[in-house]
Amino acid sequence: MFYQLYELNHAAIQPFRAYADAVKLFYSNPLNPFSHTPWGRSVAAMAELFERTTRRYGKPSFDLPTTVVDWKTVPVSERIVWSRPFCNLIHFERALPARREKKDPKLLIVAPMSGHYATLLRGTVEAMMPHAEVYITDWVDARMVPVSEGRFDLDDYIDYVIDMLHALGTDTHVMAVCQPSVPVLAAVSVMEARGDRYAPSSMTLMGGPIDTRRNPTAVNLLAEEKGIDWFRDNVIMQAPWPDPGFGRSVYPGFLQLSGFMSMNLDRHIIAHKEFFLHLVKNDGDSAEKHRDFYDEYLAVMDLTAEFYLQTVETVFVRHDLPKGRMRHRGELVDPGAIRNVALFTVEGENDDISGVGQTQASHDLCVNIPADMRAHYLQPAVGHYGVFNGSRFRSEIVPRIVDFITSHGRENRPAVKPRIVRVAKG
Repeated sequence: MFYQLYELNHAAIQPFRAYADAVKLFYSNPLNPFSHTPWGRSVAAMAELFERTTRRYGKPSFDLPTTVVDWKTVPVSERIVWSRPFCNLIHFERALPARREKKDPKLLIVAPMSGHYATLLRGTVEAMMPHAEVYITDWVDARMVPVSEGRFDLDDYIDYVIDMLHALGTDTHVMAVCQPSVPVLAAVSVMEARGDRYAPSSMTLMGGPIDTRRNPTAVNLLAEEKGIDWFRDNVIMQAPWPDPGFGRSVYPGFLQLSGFMSMNLDRHIIAHKEFFLHLVKNDGDSAEKHRDFYDEYLAVMDLTAEFYLQTVETVFVRHDLPKGRMRHRGELVDPGAIRNVALFTVEGENDDISGVGQTQASHDLCVNIPADMRAHYLQPAVGHYGVFNGSRFRSEIVPRIVDFITSHGRENRPAVKPRIVRVAKG
C-alpha cells in the first residue's frame, strides 16, 4: 500500500510540477527582460529546483557515440547480444579497421544491481572502450518485468553471469563493480570447480562487499543490527498498477535512494543550494554539471524482493562467502577451486559503502591462485564512486586494470594448469 501512496503523491503534485516548469521557461526566456535580472533568475532557479526535486528520473542513455582507438576517433554502436527477462547484455561495438592487427581483449563489466541503472558506469565504459571490446550487464527494472516471467534471486544472478561468459566465449575478462563482486566471485568459483573452459581469464573486483566484517560501514552495520526479518517486513512492497510488473514483490528504488542520500544528506543539501546560486549567477557550466550528476544519481530501479533479501542475508547478515558456507543451487561455493583465473582487486581509501579490506578479502579466499596472477590496489583520496569513475579512476586505476588484463590473457600465459574438481563433503 505504501508504494501506491507514493505513486499517488507523485501524481497529485504533477500539476504543480507543470506550473513550476512553465514559470522556469517564462523567467529564463531571453526575450523576457526579467531573465536578465537577479530577481528573474532567482524565480527561474526556484522553479527549476522544485521541478527537479519532485520529478521521477527515467533511465538515462549511455550516449557514447565515439571512442578513441590508436589515436583515432572511431564510431561506437550499442548492440544487445544476449537477453533474458531481467537483463540485457550490451556490446559497445567499435568500428575498427578490418585489417587491424592488434586484437583487444573482451571485457564483461557486471554493473551493480543495487538501485541504479547500468548507466551509472558510463564513465567506466568510456574509459575502457579504447582498450577492450566492452560488454555490460544492463539490468532491467523489476517493476517492468511481468510476474509471469518468474522470480529472480541471487542464484539466478550467478546463473546469468555464467551464461553470459558462455555466450562471450573463451578468453573473456570480467569486471565486477561493487555489489556484483560477490556473485561474480561465486560464479567463477562454480565454473572452476566444474572445470568449465569458459571461465574468464581474469576477474577484477572493485569496491565489493566480499567480507563486510572488515571495517564495517554504516550500510554493513545497519544490516547486521536489523536482521533479515526487519528488511522483509519494512522495505518489501508490491509493484503498483499500471506497471507491467504489477503485483511483483520488490525493493523499491526510491527507498534505496533515500537510504543512500540520508548517509550524506548535508552534502546533497549543499549541492542543491550551490546549484541554486549557480543559476542565479548565470554560471551555466557549473549548473550543467549538477544536472548531469543528479540526472544519473536520482534515476533508480526496483529490485526483486527475493534477490534483495537473499543478498542481504547471505552477504551482510550471515557472511556466508568468507565463512565458507555460501551455496549456489545446493552446491558449495569454494573460491579455493579457482586456479586459472587471475585476480585483481581495487579499493578506495575513503570508501564509505565498502570499507577498506572488504574487497581485498577475496585474496584470502582464493588461496590457490598463484602469486604472479593476483594483485591489489588501494586508490588514495577517493570514495566509493571514485573507485570506478572520475579523474583519478581514469588516470590511475584504468592503466593498472588494462595492464593486468593484457598480462593475463590466455595467449600471454604458459600452459594452463589443470583444474581440480572438488566435491563438497556432507
